[in-house]
Amino acid sequence: MKITDYHEHLNMTWSADSVRLILTPSQTAKSIYYYVQETGYFKTAYPYFTERANLNSFLIIYTISGKGMLQYENTAYSLTEGSCMFINCMKPHSYESERESEWEFLWLHFNGNNALGYYEEYVKDSFSIMKIQDRFLVESTLRRIISVNQKKLASAEVLTSNLIVNILTEILIQKNSHNAVSILIPEYVKETMKYIDKNFTENLSLEMLAAKVNLSKFYLAKEFKYHAGITVNEYIISARLSYAKELLKYSDYTINEITYITGMNHVSHFIHLFKERENMTPLQFRKEWKG
Repeated sequence: MKITDYHEHLNMTWSADSVRLILTPSQTAKSIYYYVQETGYFKTAYPYFTERANLNSFLIIYTISGKGMLQYENTAYSLTEGSCMFINCMKPHSYESERESEWEFLWLHFNGNNALGYYEEYVKDSFSIMKIQDRFLVESTLRRIISVNQKKLASAEVLTSNLIVNILTEILIQKNSHNAVSILIPEYVKETMKYIDKNFTENLSLEMLAAKVNLSKFYLAKEFKYHAGITVNEYIISARLSYAKELLKYSDYTINEITYITGMNHVSHFIHLFKERENMTPLQFRKEWKG
């Protein structure tokens, strides 16, 4: 086999609810963004394995539960719950599930103009498997990358690029910090995001959310916008509209019903917000997707 020949050998022993997205990035994404080549969620069992070399890609695997094994640069590494690996797929490597354990993980094949630079910074002292300190951030970011691309949002490539940078930044911060403390997003902001993600159909207010994290509403509003890039209200609206788009595509609920299911409560307000952000009404969106 020539050194430049791509090599892959695998056994696809994964569960029915596993997810594998294979994407074709636009030329714009390849030129200026970090972009996804493949991404997904796997729940695997022995004899699952992947063996590969000379693939122009970088791979991040975050282990949710169980145990896997990585062979990389002539060394074996254990992949356990909460661990994260970041490798250059041009180098020969293989990873597999352990015989006695299911291995559940999120994974991301990506690339971009400076992806190699991030990797070289990561391994400048030595290669290692990281035990992630901020597991919620890494897991939720990888899941959001999957979700954004499953939904085929118009802004998916831009959003995905930002999410990839967030993960890479977190990895480098932890790798280069003896204290391994995440400084990207304060815990109270993450708790607020997590609560909104689970309860966006409820009647949420800034006062109520601030009380849950024992902060003043003014301080939470300022800190949330600084770290999330949008206001609390915009975050809530985004969650509701994302759910509304799912219902418009995959259910037969009326516009009126969807308004109340998503927590909007006023049909005219829902239509206005939807049109403002999607440049079409909810009904036009449904017709476009359903034909």
